[in-house]
Amino acid sequence: MTALHRAPSRVPSLLTRAGTASALTLAAVGGTLVAPGLASEAEAATHGTKALNIAASKKGSPYRYGASGPHRFDCSGLTLYSFKRVGKKLPRTAAQQYNKTRHVSAANRTRGDLVFFHSGRNVYHVGIYAGKNKIWHAPKRNTVVRLEKIWTRSVWYGRVR
Repeated sequence: MTALHRAPSRVPSLLTRAGTASALTLAAVGGTLVAPGLASEAEAATHGTKALNIAASKKGSPYRYGASGPHRFDCSGLTLYSFKRVGKKLPRTAAQQYNKTRHVSAANRTRGDLVFFHSGRNVYHVGIYAGKNKIWHAPKRNTVVRLEKIWTRSVWYGRVR
């Protein structure tokens, strides 16, 4: 396997020598060969990081209920817009977005994961995790897209697939 990491151009010949493509299944993610389960995680992290950067680029854009960009946003509109720009589809509302993601624990959250704020079982707000317990989000009326510390423990995390 280490030869594959050093010389990706040898993969087709190694697959041929193995006899079948199923004998050795790898995926290329960002120029690196990884196993299938890790490929989807690496892709999700790459998409999440790119979406995070797009959300950050919207710093200062005004909040408007129901808006999904490119100049005004509500919370789920910002996440929808950011992930759409990297080729990932999300539904419109925060609750629908929560149901569409792969849920991850706080210990396993990474930059680019979605942060869902909830009261009981009801999701009422969403942002994009920026690391260091902060999110990019469109908070509420009369505010703008901004980076802010997560202010409650009542959050769930989801990774866009």
